[in-house]
Amino acid sequence: MEKDKQLISNWLYLGAILVISMVILGGYTRLSHSGLSMVTWKPIIGVVPPLNQVQWEKEFERYKTSPEYRKKNYNFSLEEFKEIYWPEFFHRVLGRLVGVVFFIPFVIFLAKKKLRERWLVRNLIIIFLLGGLQGLIGWYMVKSGLVEDPNVSHYRLAIHLVTALILFSFILWTALKVSYPERPKTNAPQNFINSFKVLLAFNTIQVIYGAFVAGLKAGLYYPTWPMMGDHFLPPEAGISIADNGITSFFETASLVQFMHRWIALFIVLIIFWIYFKGRKLDLEKRQRQIISALLTVVGVQFTLGVLTLLYHVPISLGVLHQLGAVVLLGIIIYALYFFPKSVKTA
Repeated sequence: MEKDKQLISNWLYLGAILVISMVILGGYTRLSHSGLSMVTWKPIIGVVPPLNQVQWEKEFERYKTSPEYRKKNYNFSLEEFKEIYWPEFFHRVLGRLVGVVFFIPFVIFLAKKKLRERWLVRNLIIIFLLGGLQGLIGWYMVKSGLVEDPNVSHYRLAIHLVTALILFSFILWTALKVSYPERPKTNAPQNFINSFKVLLAFNTIQVIYGAFVAGLKAGLYYPTWPMMGDHFLPPEAGISIADNGITSFFETASLVQFMHRWIALFIVLIIFWIYFKGRKLDLEKRQRQIISALLTVVGVQFTLGVLTLLYHVPISLGVLHQLGAVVLLGIIIYALYFFPKSVKTA
C-alpha cells in the first residue's frame, strides 16, 4: 500500500517537473522567436521532423506562406529556418511526451487496481483532459500569428500560460494529497491562513500580466528601474487612457509593463508580511520552511525581473525569470496545502 502510494506520488511529481519543462521551453521558444516556425499542427505524425533535404525544403516552403516569413524573415536561408524550427519542434514533442508519461502509467495503475480512491481517479482524468486542452490552446495561440500580424495574440498567450500553470498546480496538489493525506493542523490565525489565498490571487494576476508583457514585447520599453525613464508613470499613459479607457491597461505596452512591475512589488510586500507575521507564530518545521522559501524565492524572482528589464530581456534572464514564476507558484501551492483552515479563530 505504502509502496504503491510512493510510486504514484513520484509519478505525479515527475509529471509536474515535465510541465515545468514545457513552460520553460515555451519561454525559450518565444524569446528566440521560434514559435511561428511550424505552420501546421499534426498531433500524431508531428513527432517526426524532416529527415532529408527534400523534406526540409518542403517544410521551409510551408513556412514561406506565413506572415512572419513574408514580413520579417523574408531573407532567411534554410539553415536559419532550421535554427528557429528546432525549439518549436522540441516544444511540441515534449508536450506529447507529457501526455504519454501520464496516460500509459495511468492505464497500468488502473489495470493493476493500484488507484483505490475515487478522488484520485477523478483527479487523474482531469489532469489528462487539462493536458489535452493545453495542446489545443497552444495551437489556438499559434494560429493567431499565422493570419496577418506575425505576432501571437497576447490574450491567447496568457490563456496558454495560465492553463499550463493550472495543470502544474493541480498535478502538484494531487501529488501532495497522495504523499501527505493527513494535512497538519495549525494554530495560526485565520487571517494569516487567508493571506496565502490573497497571495495566490495576486500572483495569478501577475502571471497574466507577465504573459501580456511577453506578448506585447513590453519588456523592451523603459529599461530603467524604479522609474520609467524620468517618470513614475509612462508619459503616454494619460493619452492612452483618454483614448482607449480601461483597455489601455491590457493593450498599451508601457502601461502593461507599469502594472507588471508594481504588482510584483505588492507581492513582495505580502510575502514580507507573511514571513514576519509567521515568525511570531507557533508553526511546524515544514511550515516555517515554506514561508522562508517564499521570502527567498520572491527575492530572487524580483531581482531577476529587474535585471531582465535593465538588460533588454536577454534569453537567459527571460527564461530564468519564467522559471522563477513557476517555482514561486509551486511554493504557494505548498503553503496552501500545509496551512489548512485554522483550528482557532483569528
